[in-house]
Amino acid sequence: MKEEVASTLKSSETEDWLDYHVIRPFCYLWAKLFARLGVHPNTVTIMSMFIGAASCIFFAHGCFHYEGGEGLIYNIIGILLLMLADIFDCTDGQLARMTGKKSKLGRILDGLAGYAWYIPIYAALVYRFYWNHDIEFDLLGIYNTPEATTIATIIVFLLAFVSGAICLAGQQRTADYYIQCHLFFLKGEKGSELDNSVQQQEIYDNLPADASKLERTFQKSYVAYTKLQEKKTPQFQRMMALLRKKYGDTENIPASVREDFRKHSLPLMKYNGLLTFNFRSAYMFLFCLLDVPVMAFLFEIIAMTLIERCVIRRHESFCAEIADGLEK
Repeated sequence: MKEEVASTLKSSETEDWLDYHVIRPFCYLWAKLFARLGVHPNTVTIMSMFIGAASCIFFAHGCFHYEGGEGLIYNIIGILLLMLADIFDCTDGQLARMTGKKSKLGRILDGLAGYAWYIPIYAALVYRFYWNHDIEFDLLGIYNTPEATTIATIIVFLLAFVSGAICLAGQQRTADYYIQCHLFFLKGEKGSELDNSVQQQEIYDNLPADASKLERTFQKSYVAYTKLQEKKTPQFQRMMALLRKKYGDTENIPASVREDFRKHSLPLMKYNGLLTFNFRSAYMFLFCLLDVPVMAFLFEIIAMTLIERCVIRRHESFCAEIADGLEK
């Protein structure tokens, strides 16, 4: 069973403990079921989007402090739905590797899944704050008036926007990119999905005239996605440029160089994992159950940003060392 599950994973080195030992084996069973039913991996991804987005209906309710047992049940349902969405989001990749039904559209959809979940959820949490904010007002000594509620809700909306559109989106791009970087040096180009903006722009420019507007939109958004990843990693881009210049095809990169990169990258994977779903959802669930969901936005902006910057700094540092060695 362990070998069968492992065959559907990108790599055990890029999975955190909970994913590898609990979630992935469970997803493998779902993948086997979907494979037997002939369900396409992209269909599973789209299902995860709808399930995750639907959880916002339940997160919009106050928890036990405001709505008693009913509110607690609503929040638990929201948590379970979002966990199911994540399970399906993990299942689609395992199903694709199990059935060989990998596609560029699947890669793009997988990257969009998190946005499909969190945009409605964050909007629901702002709505929730508007109606349920006694705890925050009491802590800050704010007198609960309609004017104060309006001003506070606008501030919370701005926090949600920064948290979601800037912090969460950027952190997910960073985490995904470093996973693909690690896989590239571990398994080679065919064993990773380390795309670059130049290649993706060429794909966009060479789309056939009859390509659908949806396909063009997806590909154009993916070009922008890869550009943002590259902008954050100048030393990695410098290192890759030097490797291509010295060895030509990336498949010619020596095993010693690959192992040197892996040696430095592997310890970072556990910190990089903090930027992915498990840790992110854990603190959001906690703050929702404590009836202070606005704290999730603050945690995202402050703590998660610090984690991301530390990961980037360490990753860029060892990439610079390798690049310096290549220039000698």
